[in-house]
Amino acid sequence: MQRHSTHSPLLSLPGAVPAEGRDEGVAAHYGDLFREQRALAAGTGFVDLSHRGVVTVTGDDRLSWLHLLLTQHVSELPAGQATEALILSANGHIEHALYLVDDGETVWAHVEPGTKDELIAYLESMKFFYRVEVADRTEEVAVVHLPAGSIAEVPEGVVVRETPHGRDLFLPRAELESFGAAHGPAAGILAYEALRVETHRPRLGFETDHRTIPHELGWIGSAVHLQKGCYRGQETVARVHNLGKPPRRLVFLHLDGSEVHLPGHGTPIRLASDGAEGRQLGFVTTSARHHELGPIALAMLKRNVPVDAKLLAGDTAAAQETVVEP
Repeated sequence: MQRHSTHSPLLSLPGAVPAEGRDEGVAAHYGDLFREQRALAAGTGFVDLSHRGVVTVTGDDRLSWLHLLLTQHVSELPAGQATEALILSANGHIEHALYLVDDGETVWAHVEPGTKDELIAYLESMKFFYRVEVADRTEEVAVVHLPAGSIAEVPEGVVVRETPHGRDLFLPRAELESFGAAHGPAAGILAYEALRVETHRPRLGFETDHRTIPHELGWIGSAVHLQKGCYRGQETVARVHNLGKPPRRLVFLHLDGSEVHLPGHGTPIRLASDGAEGRQLGFVTTSARHHELGPIALAMLKRNVPVDAKLLAGDTAAAQETVVEP
């Protein structure tokens, strides 16, 4: 999985500690995780997401063409309206997640680090006779997030994707440092992720694996439109929606706060009554330390696990809240 080659210039800000793994290239935090979370929750500061890929689609057919490929209804997407969409395999498994906005001339999308090349290759292979052009804009455009409630002024000409959780800015990469100086304090990706976990929002490569279908994550509706025409993987989406239940479901976990270490991605989940040697029923997808809730996590469980079951995430006691109904 290829990642953007350069590290953010905002890693030179005081206190910056580089993130690792999938979020390499931006700051994990700037010295005070909970202060950064509280700032975001209060609608102040910003998050550097410049490690994410930026892809654009231009041309007269851009919306009608994307409508054929994506899980979301975008053929009449109004200019300035944010949406999100998936690309599925033929068997309905999630391959890509795109966070979109059309500015009236161009569809702008940001995607997970390391996924843009594969996405662009797929889009290029599906152009056929349509009047569209696909471009990788990651080298020149950076994503910056302003939290919900922020009154920060957006530089003129910058494309904005506004959601209930805040505004994603497609900022010229050359303006990152000046933007950071004018709109601080900066918050790291760990603060951003803690608020994402709190609001139960799935993320590709964290809450997904090679066999995840949208129903398991609650992505039906927000990223998958059930009354649109054919797209790859639609048969699986329709069949599970109309005839059955997904085999797994996303849950939110409150973790035992006395543990020093958070259970990492992939940590097995078992019934607390069965102990650490019991049968695995799922796994942790993302864990975080929240400024109010303490240690929390998202996890994928088998659908038939009782919603009131007490769980163990590795060695850590966990109580679940339902995100996707069993």
